[in-house]
Amino acid sequence: MGSMAGNQSATMWFNPRVLRWAREWRSRAVEDAARKVQKRPEDILAWERGGGVPTVVQARTLMGFYDRSFVELFLPDPPRIAGPSAIPDFRMHRDVAPPTDQWELQDIQRWAEAKRGNALDLYEELGADVPPFPDRLRANVSDDPEQKAALVREVLSFPIHDQIRMTKRDAETLPARLRALVEGLGVMTLRRSELKKLKVRGICIAVFPLPIVVFTAEAPTAQAFSLMHEFGHVMLKTSGITGTTTSSSYVDPVERWSNAFAGSFLMPAEQVIAMIGGRPAQPHESIDDEELARIAAIFRVSAHAMLVRLVHLGFVREGYYWDTKKPAFDQEERDHTSFARSSYYGSRYRSTHGDLYTALVLNAWNSGAVTNHNAAEFLGIKNLTHLYDIRAHFGAEK
Repeated sequence: MGSMAGNQSATMWFNPRVLRWAREWRSRAVEDAARKVQKRPEDILAWERGGGVPTVVQARTLMGFYDRSFVELFLPDPPRIAGPSAIPDFRMHRDVAPPTDQWELQDIQRWAEAKRGNALDLYEELGADVPPFPDRLRANVSDDPEQKAALVREVLSFPIHDQIRMTKRDAETLPARLRALVEGLGVMTLRRSELKKLKVRGICIAVFPLPIVVFTAEAPTAQAFSLMHEFGHVMLKTSGITGTTTSSSYVDPVERWSNAFAGSFLMPAEQVIAMIGGRPAQPHESIDDEELARIAAIFRVSAHAMLVRLVHLGFVREGYYWDTKKPAFDQEERDHTSFARSSYYGSRYRSTHGDLYTALVLNAWNSGAVTNHNAAEFLGIKNLTHLYDIRAHFGAEK
């Protein structure tokens, strides 16, 4: 390599087409690439046309900036990489990420689809059947979300009274409990906190068997709603990218049904009416913040979700939500930061992948179907200590 570096000014030692492909694949601007190696944009374009030669250090820096391997520069042709499957984006247009961030969103989707592929391979390696999603939970937007929510409660064996009886401390674990129950129905759940900065609350990739739900970092009360919203997408067999509820997404039939389903599941109408009393002849103009917080605490949900539910059930005027409360709710959710600390280091890998996927990897490792290095690779772990850490703690609560 040293002799190559010494003669590179006269020798075309790399494939210029791969260099250009890598930049375009990562959606990097020529100007940004130039700043990264302290060169002019014209120099970058010249290297990509074969009209100049970067140093090895410059090439390594650029390929790192493009999230590609340096050795790919020696390939005869750019690698063929399948893009993520096309799924609807239900976010309002102004909330859709710019092209540079859009690449990050697509990369998360590619990652999620790769994890599903790994899981299917592991099921086959273990000689185990992929758990089927129950046919009785299939839905369409003409179905009553209240009835479907009651059916899901029945199938999950998680009556609303169990949720209401949770202590305030236990309520923090509601998303984890729902996640485990959803995975028991053959749905793979993954967590990527990076979605938050992309203004994405969740992604559903409705492919069967083993549909995928990806959610982000939110307050537990908000996360429970997001999980059940994406589960609604699974029931509808409709993939999608979900952001903050907007007036546009509110009228979309898939988003409207999924929101109604999540609200009906977490706050069943019968119990809400029993707590508050009969519906008023006309929706109230507003609701006191303390009263809203009190009712929300009963159901272990956010004040935001509770107000949406009260509007849907005819207790509060819709304009009060959209015009008065929603901007403040949105700001609170943007400002939320989790200060929770994992009980053990490996738990962050387990939290990212969910117990369904983590258990598959551990079972394959324990049975000798894969090596410890393969198992670590499946979980994105570089330090094998963390792999043993996960196995030692797997029976413990997250």
